[in-house]
Formats: sequence, structure tokens, C-alpha cells
Amino acid sequence: MYLYKKIKIMKSTFIKISLVLLLAACSHLSYAQCDKVVTLKSSKTNHLDEKGNIESTKEEAAVITIGKTQLTIVPGDEDHTISGPITSKTCDWTTPFKDGKMVIKAKLEDNNGKQLECTLTITGVAGKITLVFQNEENPDKKIMVVADKFE
Repeated sequence: MYLYKKIKIMKSTFIKISLVLLLAACSHLSYAQCDKVVTLKSSKTNHLDEKGNIESTKEEAAVITIGKTQLTIVPGDEDHTISGPITSKTCDWTTPFKDGKMVIKAKLEDNNGKQLECTLTITGVAGKITLVFQNEENPDKKIMVVADKFE
């Protein structure tokens, strides 16, 4: 009887330790996916009003590269680049770049030296990745792209 109780306690402790290790591994994977360099490509840019309605659409190949500390956006024209340091990044992906959300705040600068403080919100629902870019100086206007491809 004594041996049975001791085995039962050991089994319960083993299960608890296993769960803790599993949770630690999963949280590490969640953090690791936010630390990787990701390039998202889109073929269409939507300009939204303050209510989220599409005001205009432009067919253009945009490339957004998210690094560990740097955000780079090349909207359509490859001669026009906006880039700068990431000031904060939150990441909550249940399935990396398929389901979840990432919010990035960055201080960007374009080729002309104009500086922008912006928020980039990346949302994944059932594998569809949507990026919404919002300039802090003009919060009523947003730019949205749907990622056609990401690497």
C-alpha cells in the first residue's frame, strides 16, 4: 500500500513537471517566431478611412520586411523605401503567421528624410495575413495590405 501511494505521488509529480516543461517549450517557440526575419509581399494596397472602409485601391507590389530590430517597407516603387528601428513588438501567434496577431511600433524615415511614428498590426485568420499600417500623425487614415506571400 505504501509503495502504491509513493508511485502515485511520483506519477503525479512527473505529469506536473512534464506540463511545465511543455508550456515552457511552447512559450519559447512563440517568442522565437517573433524574433525571425520575415518578408511579406502584397500585390494590392487599400487606403482606409477612419471607419475602416476602403477609400481607394492601388495595384502595386509592396514588400514589408520585419527584422529583429528594423522594419522596412517598399511600397510599389522600389526607389521609395521607408525604414527605421522597431521601438516595440508584441506577438501572439497560436500558429505562426497563420492565426494570431503581431503589433509593431516603429520610427520610420523615408528617402526624403521625413520621419513617421507608426504602428503596424499584422493579423492572421485561417492563414490569411492582413497588415494595417497607421501613421500616428494621421490616425484617421490607414493603409491595409493582404499578404500574398511570406518568407
